[in-house]
Amino acid sequence: MEYRVLPVGQEDLAQFKRDMQEAFQQGAAKEFALSDTEILPEKDIDESLRKPGAIAYQIVGNGPLLGGAIVVIDPETQHNHLDFLYVKYGIQSRGIGQRLWREIERLHPETIVWETCTPYFEKRNIHFYINRLGFHAVEFFNPHHKDPSIPEDMIGGDYFFRFEKQMKCTCPGE
Repeated sequence: MEYRVLPVGQEDLAQFKRDMQEAFQQGAAKEFALSDTEILPEKDIDESLRKPGAIAYQIVGNGPLLGGAIVVIDPETQHNHLDFLYVKYGIQSRGIGQRLWREIERLHPETIVWETCTPYFEKRNIHFYINRLGFHAVEFFNPHHKDPSIPEDMIGGDYFFRFEKQMKCTCPGE
């Protein structure tokens, strides 16, 4: 199958959001007995999309949307952030997320550091970021070391890993 990574167009945005919400919901449901708790409200996705420098990407195969990501690019510092990355529920573990991320890296070669966060219970994400994409865990947020940007009511919000991936050396003289 041939994969293409494209910016998310207005016509694809509703499906992009629904698929992202379902992927996050199903991931959390495997760890917690959830009833009506919404894991990723649409307002959180919209907030990410409104950030200065935000770009939404989708990965498609021979037609359907397979996954996507929202990144935030800081053109001054080139310390860029991956806000969300998902593969459509039911088709994970086929290399789609890796292909998506590799293409995002290719599209942003000026990046010095990529950063992202994931909840402690998302073991698949931790494996994916460290073992597949080359990120490093650099901080662990917990009740004694809180990240002020994480909402108090977020499921697992007290326990998050922050990851970084160094792309370019910023060492003096190099």
